[in-house]
Amino acid sequence: MSKKLSANEKQLHYEEIKAKAVNGMAMLLVNILLMIASIVGFIWSIGAVEEDKYGAFGIVVLVACVIYFSFIGPVLFAGLKVLRPKEALVLTLFGRYYGTLNGEGFFFVNPFVTAINPSTQQISTGTIMTGQDAAPGKNAAQAAASKARSRVISLKAMTLNNAKQKINDQLGNPVIIGIVVIWRVVNTAKAIFNVDNYTEYLSIQCDSALRDIVRLYPYDISGDNDNEKSLRGSSTEIAERLTKEIQSRVDIAGLEIMEARITHLSYAPEIAAAMLQRQQASAIVDARQMIVEGAVGMVEMALSKLNENDIVHLDEERKAAMVSNLLVVLCGNRDAQPVVNSGSLY
Repeated sequence: MSKKLSANEKQLHYEEIKAKAVNGMAMLLVNILLMIASIVGFIWSIGAVEEDKYGAFGIVVLVACVIYFSFIGPVLFAGLKVLRPKEALVLTLFGRYYGTLNGEGFFFVNPFVTAINPSTQQISTGTIMTGQDAAPGKNAAQAAASKARSRVISLKAMTLNNAKQKINDQLGNPVIIGIVVIWRVVNTAKAIFNVDNYTEYLSIQCDSALRDIVRLYPYDISGDNDNEKSLRGSSTEIAERLTKEIQSRVDIAGLEIMEARITHLSYAPEIAAAMLQRQQASAIVDARQMIVEGAVGMVEMALSKLNENDIVHLDEERKAAMVSNLLVVLCGNRDAQPVVNSGSLY
């Protein structure tokens, strides 16, 4: 039982092997020279066979030249590979992993190896697109070049911008949230052999990780607890936690998550209006509280100044009336309309 488990674990942890390769330009020149030599040898051997000068040797040279020019030479051309910076090719030989060819340049590898890449699209919107070998109207050369380029694995940093999702937060409120993930391939063997399509796998795991993280936080802080973490107020902490969560899920695919950020956050349409009213009510309450505190302070200062400067003497009843009038004036939503008393104070 332990041996079977060990074999399974080994299958899920492919280590990247550098493919054996030589200088492609040198091999190209050698192959061209040999093909030219085979043409010359073919012409010479025909003459030798017709004149019967060298006997069986001429026939052997003739057959060798025909085989090299018609089979060996063209096959060797299939082993020439061109790579740009930050690109790689995962090669298999008769179904077995042969190695990974990376680094920019012109290379020659075993002509019988096959480059594979089940994920031929570059994700930029979160939508998985099917790779097309060639668009309508392209000629055969362009179609072949497009097919060859589709097998190249990009090692550059790429962007995944998944579609927005509706997820319930910690309080059960539905929110619309979207994220952007910066990622790259760091282990081509794992990316190709451990998962069927590493770009699609990444997209699905990002959605799953986002749901798990959002359920742990409310949309906004509630009450007077300023230390509470929320989706709106703790974006940096949530981004770090989201990055770690996604990374733990895509390690098996040989991917590195460089950054994950929230790009969109809002309440779902069905509760957006109610939550807006709640926010407005909370803002109004806070504003009123500040106004009342300021008004009480101004009334207290006015009474203190009147008593200090001995301007007028008011009994408790008149002080209460004055306080009431000042609070109405200072806390009212509209400008006060003054009433002038031309009679006596009492």
